[in-house]
Amino acid sequence: MSSPVIRLGLRDWDHLVPLASGQVTAPGFTLRVDARDTTPDVLAEPELDGGETSFSRYVQARAAGDDRLVGIPAFVMRGFRHRCVLVRSGSPLTQLSELDGKRVGLTGWPDSGNTWTRALLRAEGVGIGSVDWRVGPLTAGESGKDRLGSRPLPPNVSVLDEGRSLQEELAAGRLDAVLTPFMPSELFTRDSRFRHLLADHADAERAYFGRHGFVPGIHLVTLRREVAEAHPDLPGVLLAALEQSKRRWVRRRRVLADTTPWLLRELTESALLFGDDWMPYGVQDNTAMIHAFCDELRAQDVCREPIDPAALFPDPALAAPAVPASAFAADH
Repeated sequence: MSSPVIRLGLRDWDHLVPLASGQVTAPGFTLRVDARDTTPDVLAEPELDGGETSFSRYVQARAAGDDRLVGIPAFVMRGFRHRCVLVRSGSPLTQLSELDGKRVGLTGWPDSGNTWTRALLRAEGVGIGSVDWRVGPLTAGESGKDRLGSRPLPPNVSVLDEGRSLQEELAAGRLDAVLTPFMPSELFTRDSRFRHLLADHADAERAYFGRHGFVPGIHLVTLRREVAEAHPDLPGVLLAALEQSKRRWVRRRRVLADTTPWLLRELTESALLFGDDWMPYGVQDNTAMIHAFCDELRAQDVCREPIDPAALFPDPALAAPAVPASAFAADH
C-alpha cells in the first residue's frame, strides 16, 4: 500500500533542500515540496496540504477562533530585524530612537517581521502612535500581497498611493526610513541611495540575543486541519523531517563553505555564539520567543483578542523533534 502524499508549498530556503530533494524522508508519508517565490496562502490553494505561513497571521487566526490550520513549530524563516531598517545614504539618522516622530514606510502592517521590528522601536522608547506610518510595496509593480490585514488600521497609518513604492518615496525624501524584510537590489551596489540605519547591525543583533536568548521567528510550517486529523502522526513526523533536513544542511554547509567568500567565518562565529543550532524547532526551545511575539501582537494592537500561547501548538508531539541518532552522524 502506497504511503499518503503530502504536498507542501514552501519557499526555497536552503535548509529545506535535503527534504525537497528526497535526501530526508518522512516515514509513512511521501512529501512533495512545491517551491514558491512568495509565501503561499495554504487555505486558498486546495491542492496544498500545508506550507509556509506567516507566524503573525497564524496567531491572529487562532486567537480569533479560526483553527483551520495546524501549526508546526518549525520556523523556517527567522532572523534578527535590526538589519531591516533602511535610510537614505546621506541621512543623519543612525539610531532607532531617532525614528520618533518620523515618517516611516513598511511593507505590511500585520507582518511578522515588521511586528518584530516595531518591537525594537518600542524598546527604544518609540511608541507605535508617535510615527507617521506609510504602508506600500518596496518596489513598484509588486502585487498579490495582503499588506493591511483584516482589522482597521490605526489613525497614524496610511497607504501609499497606487503606483508609488517605498524605495522611491525614501529616495525622494518623502520618507525618513523604511522597514523591510527584503533588501532592494541596489543596496548591493557601490552607489546605492540607501544604507542600513544601524551601521553595525550585527553588533546590535548579538546584543539582542544576549538579552533575549532567541532569534525572532517569522514564518512557520502549517497543515490543513483536515489533513492533520486524517493523519494524527503527521505533525510530529513532519517536525522531525524538517529538523533532519536542517541538521543535514548545517553539516553540508560546513563542508561546502566556499559558496560565499566569508561563509566559513560566519559559520564559525555563529556556532560560538549560538551553539549548534541558532534556529531550533519545537515548542520547548521556542517558548520564550513564542510568548514574546504574542505579547507584541497585543501591545501593538495587531491582535485584539486574548492570545494563549499554549493553545498555538497543543499536540504533545510538537514539544521537540523526535530525531533519530543517525541524523547527528558526520557528513563529508
